[in-house]
Amino acid sequence: MFSVKKSDIFILLHLSTTSGPQESNSMFFQRKGIPDLWIAVQNIWNFRNISQMLCTVIHRHNDERKTAVRWQKLHKSGTMDSLRKGVPAMAIKYTEEQLNSVDKSMLIQMFLNQQEQLEKVSANLHSLDTKMQAMMEQLIIGNKNRFGRSSEKMEDTQQMRFIEVDGTLVFFNEAEAVCDLDAPEPETLEATPERKKKTKGKKAQDMSELSTNRIDHYMTEEELTAEFGENGWKQLPDAIARRYRFIPAKVEVDEHHVGVYASKTDGHMVKAKHPKSLLHGSPVSASLAAAIMNGKYVNAVPLYRLEQEFIRYGLAITRQNMANWMIRLGEEYLSVLYDHLHSLLYGYHVIQADETPVLVNRDGRSAGSKSYMWVYRSGHMYPEKQIILYEYQRTRNASHPREFLKDCSGICVTDGYQVYHTLEKEREDLTIAGCWVHGRRRFDEVLAVVPKEAQKESASYLIIKQIQAIYREEGKLKELSSKERLVQRQVVVKPLVDALFVYLKQHESEVGTEKLRAAFTYALNQEKYLRVFLTDGDVPMDNNASERAIRGFCVGKKNWQMIDTINGAKSSAIIYSIAETAKANNLKPY
Repeated sequence: MFSVKKSDIFILLHLSTTSGPQESNSMFFQRKGIPDLWIAVQNIWNFRNISQMLCTVIHRHNDERKTAVRWQKLHKSGTMDSLRKGVPAMAIKYTEEQLNSVDKSMLIQMFLNQQEQLEKVSANLHSLDTKMQAMMEQLIIGNKNRFGRSSEKMEDTQQMRFIEVDGTLVFFNEAEAVCDLDAPEPETLEATPERKKKTKGKKAQDMSELSTNRIDHYMTEEELTAEFGENGWKQLPDAIARRYRFIPAKVEVDEHHVGVYASKTDGHMVKAKHPKSLLHGSPVSASLAAAIMNGKYVNAVPLYRLEQEFIRYGLAITRQNMANWMIRLGEEYLSVLYDHLHSLLYGYHVIQADETPVLVNRDGRSAGSKSYMWVYRSGHMYPEKQIILYEYQRTRNASHPREFLKDCSGICVTDGYQVYHTLEKEREDLTIAGCWVHGRRRFDEVLAVVPKEAQKESASYLIIKQIQAIYREEGKLKELSSKERLVQRQVVVKPLVDALFVYLKQHESEVGTEKLRAAFTYALNQEKYLRVFLTDGDVPMDNNASERAIRGFCVGKKNWQMIDTINGAKSSAIIYSIAETAKANNLKPY
């Protein structure tokens, strides 16, 4: 046994925390008769917190030799080397003998380290589980969008009914459901006209509108005599067989010879009346221009394919020629009609709006920058004289609809984009109505990732069925006038809407998954806008009509990928407007 004075301990701590264990300092420990302590200090020097740990051990045990022996054992076991390298103590496998030689303080520290490591592992596992769940949901939804049916029809035809039990709204299935259980399930969420039964003689009716080229097939006198004998036959009514004949397009050249006359006295000249050229200095005619517009903007055929088609006709018309013609015709002719339709659109009490991204190659920004094609149309509850207008803009900010709708007052149906809500706050004469399809779609995506056996018990299923019931009742009102429809909406549809939002508010706090929580949040945030259709009989429940109006552009976009210039994008907006407006009014674009 040996003793160490308090002053010697301070010297030891000073040496270990300042100069470090030098060979010259060993004389101090030799003089004190504690060489083992010096060896221990040398072994543990590289551990940065040794001064604090050594001080704690010395004060706790008050026995320097036991302290030195303890640290020597730790060094021999490899613990200190592991700690020096940054390896967690619990990553080392200990034998029972080694653990018995470790004091209580070290065991506590090892246990705390283990807890910390377990917490980190648990956090990592939770993070990985969340990411995996999100990836699986994206995969399921992606496969559904790619390979599944586009219809959002539900397989179960039973409707949901709700009652209030002790102040709580409850949904359930029963025979007396809100809607007619025998009614066929709708293929789409919006009200569509009933399919007419196939009428007899429809093919003949369709053919009657086409020009007919009569082709006779009769037997000669010689053939009849050989078959029936002399005067042994009589003529019966002809057997008529009609077949379609397609005449491929052909290209002809109209050569205009214009008479030129000059006076014999004063020398002045005049020309005979003749049609002016469509575009000065260009051989394009109205029929050729219409064919190009019909090909690209109606049938979604890219210009390079039209170029190849014209080559087969013997015409050397390049895609550059066609692009230039479309731009000039849009600016010089169709823009006047476009502006007129724009002014007429303001006369509708209800309009609808939507937008879709498009790439413009040369718009002054970096490659891949998104531009947008906006679409505005008259409300689809107005079946006659429908107007559909496209507008190209480089961005998606509020300034564009603010300018386009500056003279429009009434109700605008949108998909919930915040820009329109900003406009509503700025103006007292403009009301924004929401789209029920967008709200329903979020719950449908949640339902898609729920196991099939558990779907009918999920909250998303109950909500979708209630929305379906709302649509079914709304579909029954399509033949009514605006005033009658409003009255029935208040009596029949409004209670269903009220019940749905009561259910959403009561169960919002119980939502588990993030995706379902996002669906709840969206629906509740959009409640104000989703209820607007209950206040006006001309307001549709959704914005599907706008999405249909922009579908032609989206189909074409998949074929030609991008527009080359801003002028090309603006002219495309004008021509698409004319073509889609014609189609909406059952007119032939070409």
